[in-house]
Amino acid sequence: MKTQVRAAARLRPAQLAVASAVLAAALLAGLLSGAADLPVGGVLKALADRLPLVEVDSGLSAVEWNVLFELRLPRVLMAALVGGLLAVAGAGYQGVFRNPLADPYLLGAASGAGLGATLTIALLPGDPGLTVPLAAFVGALGGVALAYLLGNAAGQGASHSATLMLAGIAVSSFLGAMQTFVLQYRSEELQRIYAWVLGGVGSADWHQLAVVAPYALVSSVVLVLHGRLLDVLAVGDEEATALGLSAARIRLLVLAAASLATACAVAMSGLIGFVGIVVPHVVRRLAGGSYRIVLPLSLLAGAAFLELVDLVARLAVAPGELPLGVVTAFVGGPFFVVVLRAARRQVST
Repeated sequence: MKTQVRAAARLRPAQLAVASAVLAAALLAGLLSGAADLPVGGVLKALADRLPLVEVDSGLSAVEWNVLFELRLPRVLMAALVGGLLAVAGAGYQGVFRNPLADPYLLGAASGAGLGATLTIALLPGDPGLTVPLAAFVGALGGVALAYLLGNAAGQGASHSATLMLAGIAVSSFLGAMQTFVLQYRSEELQRIYAWVLGGVGSADWHQLAVVAPYALVSSVVLVLHGRLLDVLAVGDEEATALGLSAARIRLLVLAAASLATACAVAMSGLIGFVGIVVPHVVRRLAGGSYRIVLPLSLLAGAAFLELVDLVARLAVAPGELPLGVVTAFVGGPFFVVVLRAARRQVST
């Protein structure tokens, strides 16, 4: 009965409206917060003025207009995009591995991206610019591909998911060791490398958003559209086969889309942990376990969550700024303790 109810669950308009409202409020808070005070009415009018067939005098000065559209808006959109991608990728991985604690970085994406960025920063003279995000993107996809090939060669059938997880751990350890080796010989670049590894969206601009937007859109759409199929996989591969579905093909498509989403997020912001675990788990507890609900709501909730995290990072030590990975670790650490204690109670009862 439980699986039948889960399979029949659908995303309700009220759930979508609440998640969208929370995201809109988080985005507005991000636009209004900073060293320069911008009027709420002026910001709303300026945003409305950018809509087609709408002409509104915002009353903002040239400096305020540049602060809003050249500094804050790209940063706000970048934070929302990264958070949404990490959260929906985490939900996708959790559906494939049938493990609510599966992480977007599980299959070597983080270690591959870290190695790619480290090599670029350490070996290229001067400011590498957009080469770092590109190297991180290629490294993340390369790490995932290596883990998948290794796991696919080592095991098939019912144990395939567990084999993939073990392959991801092995690849992550190997690539992490390579990164440490590079750091050992380029210690003068430690500050720049760790600044990227700890994550941030302070360097966001419109060009970066335009480059990554197509990949982010494709991966998000593929993941959200596979919600019903992940519900079927949650029942078992045999049931999926009985319905004429290929469990291996579904698993490969979801893994590819989740890995692409993770690579996009890592390339833009560096390594930001816990988003892909915390957000899907909270959504699952509040809205239900069906992936037709978890995936789209995780996309919206993840965007709102990281936007609020970026807001805390900017305001906590102003005029300085905390790395986003540090803030999410403060949230994710206690969250893990709560989850583990809850799981222990379920086992004991």
